[in-house]
Amino acid sequence: MRLSNKFTLVRVVFAPVFFVLYFLPVWTGRFQAISAAVMIPLLLFAELTDYLDGKTARARGEVGDFGKLFDPFADVVLHLTILLCLTLSGRMPAVIFVLLFYREFSQNFLRMIAAKTGTAIAARKGGKLKTVLYITAGFFALALELCTRLGAPLEPSALSAANTAALVLFVLCAVSSYASFVDYLVHFLPELKKKIDI
Repeated sequence: MRLSNKFTLVRVVFAPVFFVLYFLPVWTGRFQAISAAVMIPLLLFAELTDYLDGKTARARGEVGDFGKLFDPFADVVLHLTILLCLTLSGRMPAVIFVLLFYREFSQNFLRMIAAKTGTAIAARKGGKLKTVLYITAGFFALALELCTRLGAPLEPSALSAANTAALVLFVLCAVSSYASFVDYLVHFLPELKKKIDI
């Protein structure tokens, strides 16, 4: 496996690891401090691999169709896992998670159609902005969750403001994800229609 794809694989492998780390204190009633201390640094490293795989692929001439498909797949697996954890613990409204779930699988379906026609769908600015918002919202809500687990909750007024900010971030995730999906459709669908029978 190419080095760039190994960096991408880190995100796929880390997704279930994050899930276990997140719920280990819930399942066992222990390890709150360990979970809090390990989760965020490991998640930071996993997100860093998104930068490293692209940089490595370009530097080593490893850019290929597999990597163009594997990279967004790894992003979706990791980010949906994080958002699912936040949803199950009540940090994120379930309706927003479902909307994001539908969007991501619709996008993956579009990529599969494109791949079948020999068209690689590269990341666009809207998709990159969506990913940044996913990461920002995930880390923000995760920080709130860890404060609670470590017994250092915010003052009621500050907690209310933080929860509102988290909700705004989640709504922005949903809006940006669908806006970027429409952008992909507008940009790539006319070309795909020429190659397949829709």
